[in-house]
Amino acid sequence: MLLLGCIKEVSDYELVVSLPNGLSGFVPVTQISDAYSKMLSKQVAQGELLEDLNSLSDMYFPGTLIRCIVTSVEKNADGRRSIKLSVDPRKVNKGLNASALASGMLLSGFVSSVEDHGYLIDIGVSGTHAFLPRQKAQNYIKAVKRGPDLKIGQNLNCVIVEVKNEGRVVRLSIDRSEVAASLATERQNWTLSNLLPGLVVKARVQKVAPLGIKVSFLSSFTGVVDFMHMDPEKSMNYSPDQVMKACILSVHPTSKVVRLTLRQSFLHPGGSPNQLSNDRVGAVVEESTVKAFYKQFGAIFELDDSTLAFARLKHLSKTRKSFKPGAFKAGCKHKCRIIDYSLMDEMCIVSLKYQVIEARFLQYQDIHTGDVVQGKVLALKPIGMQVKVTDGIRGLVPSMHLADVILKQPEKKYSIGDEVRCRVLECNPGGKKLILTLKKSLIQSKLPVLSNYEDAKPGLITHGFVVCAKEFGCIVKFYNDVKGLVPKNELSSEPISCPDKVFREGQVVKVMVLKCEPQQERLLLSFRLSSKSAPEDKKECTPQKKQEVKYQIGEMVDVKVLKKKHNGLEVSILEDEGNVIAWIPTVHLSDFVVNCKLLWHCLQEGDVLPRVMCLSDKGEHITLSRKSAVISAVQEEQVVRSFSEIQPGMLLTGYVRNVMPFGVFVEFPFGVTGLAPKVSMSDKFVTDTKDHFVVGQTVIAKVMSIDEEKQRVLLNLKVSECSSGDSAAESFALLNRYFKEMKEIRNLLRRRGEPSVARGLCELVPGKELQLVVQDVKEDGSALFSGSCVTGLTVTATRYHLGDKNIVPGEKTKALVLHVDALTSRVYVSLREELLKQRPKQVCVQVLDLCVS
Repeated sequence: MLLLGCIKEVSDYELVVSLPNGLSGFVPVTQISDAYSKMLSKQVAQGELLEDLNSLSDMYFPGTLIRCIVTSVEKNADGRRSIKLSVDPRKVNKGLNASALASGMLLSGFVSSVEDHGYLIDIGVSGTHAFLPRQKAQNYIKAVKRGPDLKIGQNLNCVIVEVKNEGRVVRLSIDRSEVAASLATERQNWTLSNLLPGLVVKARVQKVAPLGIKVSFLSSFTGVVDFMHMDPEKSMNYSPDQVMKACILSVHPTSKVVRLTLRQSFLHPGGSPNQLSNDRVGAVVEESTVKAFYKQFGAIFELDDSTLAFARLKHLSKTRKSFKPGAFKAGCKHKCRIIDYSLMDEMCIVSLKYQVIEARFLQYQDIHTGDVVQGKVLALKPIGMQVKVTDGIRGLVPSMHLADVILKQPEKKYSIGDEVRCRVLECNPGGKKLILTLKKSLIQSKLPVLSNYEDAKPGLITHGFVVCAKEFGCIVKFYNDVKGLVPKNELSSEPISCPDKVFREGQVVKVMVLKCEPQQERLLLSFRLSSKSAPEDKKECTPQKKQEVKYQIGEMVDVKVLKKKHNGLEVSILEDEGNVIAWIPTVHLSDFVVNCKLLWHCLQEGDVLPRVMCLSDKGEHITLSRKSAVISAVQEEQVVRSFSEIQPGMLLTGYVRNVMPFGVFVEFPFGVTGLAPKVSMSDKFVTDTKDHFVVGQTVIAKVMSIDEEKQRVLLNLKVSECSSGDSAAESFALLNRYFKEMKEIRNLLRRRGEPSVARGLCELVPGKELQLVVQDVKEDGSALFSGSCVTGLTVTATRYHLGDKNIVPGEKTKALVLHVDALTSRVYVSLREELLKQRPKQVCVQVLDLCVS
């Protein structure tokens, strides 16, 4: 279908085109002209910018009328139709051939080459060489003021001045007066197959009807002028046989229906339609008067400034059922909101829907950096999540911003259609670019939004997120792409040797501005939120000071160990200069029960623990946790915040609060608790519950049932019931976390400068092969060993792990390390041949299986 359109917006990659009847279409950058597409391809192939290749914004401007053809109509993810267009003359003028060309014809052409004496113009007619002499272009070039020359790919309205050699050579003019005076006549031999939108014709009225006028033109053609395209000042005065000028708006290829307009702006080719002030879009009009109602289309209103507006049928009421035609008689008044302006109809588009009138955002210009917005998930892509804020506003949540932590499988957390609450990181109305974040720490932040360098005054404290952690420090980004450096000496009050081990990409941090140079866009920051050192007499924090600070469950902090007590660690929170005291129970130092006491033993006063999570904050008593499984569950929103959110079948990560003879009580983050009865504790038969679970143990529980009246939750802790699917992958991930933690413990022991026994323990890892000497064989079949590599350690192997070997004291043998208990200085080994022969990676798997069995 051929249409006359008006450019509404121009971006680097497409033209947004206003079409008749309030529609819009899009012209991709590849659908301009053949010469322009070839230059684009050449630039891509060479990988560098071409001097002669101009951007769309250099050649096209809002308000310019262009001929276009519909190439496809597609449905978007939200069900809305998207009209794809082309202005390529080979498609728009495909109905023309060389023999049909005649003097006086008005065609669309595109500059394909700049020559010494003029320009070669692509008019899309095969076998025709179209030339525009330079003198015929000078007046136009001076008038538009876009440079000394026309540009390759530039769209022009061309009048044929001369036709030679049966149409194989034509000479053109783009003189504005000649173009504006052009009129399509019978002598030009137009046919239905090559009739073009944008042609101005003399039309004769045949019939006047409520919805429009039927006219005839060019002797044998008939067309329709609908109610939106009659001249508003003459709409009631048209009569049969009246002759007037009209402009062709569209030509349908199959039905051959031709639609025209009588509006004055279109009756002189090369002109522009009337435009509306941008600040008018979004305005609410308290009283608009109904001028006419069309039951199949909508209604025309007169606004408070006497301009006309149109509301489509679906925008006259909330639903079709609530629509009352009687409310739209001429003279009735309604409250409405201007939601758009149709350049091609020279009319405002309004809505009477309550939800549209009350909407907070209508266009990108209404959204500001730092705003919190509600949206709906449209699509999940590798680069992030596409979110629909309103019908006309789309935003992108980059992968880094889908949660407080980087999500490896976002599809498990989000589904198409989910409602999400986001915060605006960046909004560029001109480019329709909206970048959002789903990081709760940023959304819930009450600190000032830093969106430009001018506002970065020394002493300002705000939230940002880490984009890079290197040896020299951290790069932190804020809103509107503002970013700054936290040098290594400002990362903490304690020295941090490897920032990349402490800070991760995407981590939300609280920073203070030290220095800013707006002109150079340089910003110096600190994680040390006060430049003043605490007085000596304030080493101990007062209860009044503690009560001033409130931490949210799930908030991540860095802490420093103040005191070791028998059941945990007393720590200070570094974010508040150590003035806030918190508590880490020993059982919350690790997901692994065996590592909790070991970590407590290794840690000393003054040690810094990064990324510890707030588990509860009850006045003066702040409890923290280092359990990585619990932290991940909170950050990935795999938690319930209240009893009302619990549903049967949920898999939740928690920790054992109490072990009773009849079952196990499990507590989850945010304080929800449940009971796993004895029969649901294990896949094995349970005689004594204390043989299976200990207080503080991290567990994954499945919700069996809930009793809303008594606020009780029954749980299942059987491994067979609590796997999310890939149990093998879960087991290896668990094993990987355990080994990483053991490596951390070994590093702690090394740094302590412990005696030789501790250093020896650091070198012994599961899977390592040792040369040992049998020291003793006990009555139960187990054996003790000695050797230079295990001096001061107790090395033992059970009867099973001696295999088929009959060993005697004094015998030398090879053994494989199964487990190292650093607290008791005991090393468990195996002499079994099937383990000794395995490759290192396979050994780890075998060791895990044998340890479990």
